[in-house]
Amino acid sequence: MKRRGSVTVAAGTVTIREREGKPPHVLLIHRPAYDDWSLPKGHLEPGEYEAVAAGRETLEETAVRVALKQPLGAISYPVGSGTKVVHYWRADPVDAKHRKADKEVDKVAWLTPANALARMTYADERGVLEHALELEGTTPFLVVRHAKAMDRKNWSKRDQYRPITSRGRKQSRRLIPLLEAFGVRALASSTSTRCVQTLEPYARSAGLQVDGWAILSEEVGEEDLPGVAKVMKRLAKQAAASGTPTAVCGHRPVLPTMLEALGVPNRLMQTAATIIVHLDAQARPVATEFHRPRA
Repeated sequence: MKRRGSVTVAAGTVTIREREGKPPHVLLIHRPAYDDWSLPKGHLEPGEYEAVAAGRETLEETAVRVALKQPLGAISYPVGSGTKVVHYWRADPVDAKHRKADKEVDKVAWLTPANALARMTYADERGVLEHALELEGTTPFLVVRHAKAMDRKNWSKRDQYRPITSRGRKQSRRLIPLLEAFGVRALASSTSTRCVQTLEPYARSAGLQVDGWAILSEEVGEEDLPGVAKVMKRLAKQAAASGTPTAVCGHRPVLPTMLEALGVPNRLMQTAATIIVHLDAQARPVATEFHRPRA
């Protein structure tokens, strides 16, 4: 559980299964302790990303593993300790197993939208579902600032080889569940060591390779910002056309151009911070979200 003052933070999903020739179905749970039908959700663990908690809680409560899509905003309501805020994401099912009934969840059901809306207990959650059903499909495109690197003054070799620190390694490991939550299946990066090292832990865990682009490095990119923009647009179009969730790691001096190429305003990003741009089929931004580093 994660609390911010008197606020309890939780996260969940609207998971929608779409199959050709069949109507969509929505994933709901029944909780015997409350005798309610609701969306899967739960509290954050210490230091956990909200988005990661959304996928983890869905898996724990339904045995359905999901890939997150667009954020749906949050709802809030009073609880005994103060206020509870629940963040939701639209999600696609990736695989599913049978879940045995227990005292927390005794029924898991896939229902048509009409049946789900009729059965759901809470009006605010019905609003979240209705919002999710209005959305078109998108592809997550993640822009990551490299993890904490060794100070330049303490590094005597070429700057492009400057590595990440112990804190940076911790940051990069904590990026693994975030990239996993959005189903990232393609990785691109500046060729500089600190950028590649930021994505390597996830690459190893997911069985992927990090594709290096010299144009995204400080040394090359700062002198050719149009080239940076061209590569970012190319990567975004490839991701959107194929529906492949993609993560790209870059440096502070070129990040503004990287974001602007995607149609996203620049903003301050700490080391290992991540901006997720949800792209439509034409690689246009539909929604964005920001995740601060967790170390």
